[in-house]
Amino acid sequence: MPSFGALGDRPVFADVRMAWHTAGIGINVTVNGKRQVPWCRETRLDESDGFHVWIDTRCSPGIHRATQYCHRFLWMPAGGGPQRERPVAALVPINRSRGNPKAVSAKDLSIAAFPRHDGYQLSGLIPASALTGFDPKDQPRISLYYAVIDRELGWQTLTLGPEYPVAEDPSLWGEAALGK
Repeated sequence: MPSFGALGDRPVFADVRMAWHTAGIGINVTVNGKRQVPWCRETRLDESDGFHVWIDTRCSPGIHRATQYCHRFLWMPAGGGPQRERPVAALVPINRSRGNPKAVSAKDLSIAAFPRHDGYQLSGLIPASALTGFDPKDQPRISLYYAVIDRELGWQTLTLGPEYPVAEDPSLWGEAALGK
């Protein structure tokens, strides 16, 4: 996935890859250049290091408030379990949303995390059943935005940065065509 945020002088420190299938959407993220351990807390998702992706399964570029078809998922390389050593995947509520997608259990979201000497690698899957309105045959366009957020390295984004309300305004997300 590109990082057009680099055009605005934002850092590029992660390799972000996404793929889709009728069964769901997969992610693979490799973060490089870290000197510190990622800061991750299962109880403080908004403040933790990790990979965030926003998806609108109905691609409604003219709306400024999220609907029930808008999702925000988070994958963290650590932060779960009694020692905070387990990776975490979660559906996170979108602020100011007009409606919420169907509830998703964290155990329905696949995640694998691998620490590296200068960062980490994450892989995960959002099953189609966790995406309200996901129907690539009838709705082949989705709205999409991602941010790799790191306390040490900053924000790497698909497009605009945190100075804009990208976390809650779907009109600021990009579009993806789910080809055959």
